[in-house]
Amino acid sequence: MAKLLVIDGLNIVRRIYEASQEPDSAEKATTALRFSLAALHKLLQEHEPSHALLALDFGGSTWRHALYSRYREQRTPMPEALRDSLPDLVAAASARGITVLSIPEVEADDVIATVTLRWLAEGRGQAVVVSTDKDLHVLIAHGALVWDHFKNEWHDRAWVEKKFGVPPEQLEELLALMGDPVDGIPGVSKIGLKTAAKLLQAYGSIDAILAGAGILKNTIGENLRKDAEVLAMSRQLVALKTDVACGITWKTLALDQ
Repeated sequence: MAKLLVIDGLNIVRRIYEASQEPDSAEKATTALRFSLAALHKLLQEHEPSHALLALDFGGSTWRHALYSRYREQRTPMPEALRDSLPDLVAAASARGITVLSIPEVEADDVIATVTLRWLAEGRGQAVVVSTDKDLHVLIAHGALVWDHFKNEWHDRAWVEKKFGVPPEQLEELLALMGDPVDGIPGVSKIGLKTAAKLLQAYGSIDAILAGAGILKNTIGENLRKDAEVLAMSRQLVALKTDVACGITWKTLALDQ
């Protein structure tokens, strides 16, 4: 049976780069690049995929910025030295047979979701997503496995339920309710992880929560009613795009064994 390995490129590279306390420099970027390539090599050895993809953000505005102008405005920009080193990463990964995709106006997460779900829908085999990004854990609901390279551990359905208090099928709605300051997703005022999880456990879905919000006489009900439009937008922002035109075939992703 075939196996697809989909790697969240910047999740690897930026974490390795930022793990060093050295000031930003070309030397620091070179070191991070070396360790990132070693990580790719290790992932290929550990998982032995038949197909592989490295997804990178293209940069600039995306469809989410068009929906909400303040999206990701608080996120720290990528250091220039690191950005300048990315073409070397692409070249080295390509030389090892790994297809690299970076598509304008969409994020790497959207590319990862599109390719992974198509693979699973066609019943081609196991799909392993390498990332610590919480958004991508939604893919577990569709049969994907998530691998944390830095902790050397699998994230499965049980992991998601323990971490977030809801199963993977409800994770997207949980993220919409609680929002994410780092990504600039507003969510509902004063609803954090625990409250969002309790609401979904009690009602089952955001639509059911909103249907019952009218009878909630506490602060939670007040905020749900007040922020209903913001919540609707947040749901759009956290939803992974799954119809990205990637311009590849499965033969493109096949590794030379």
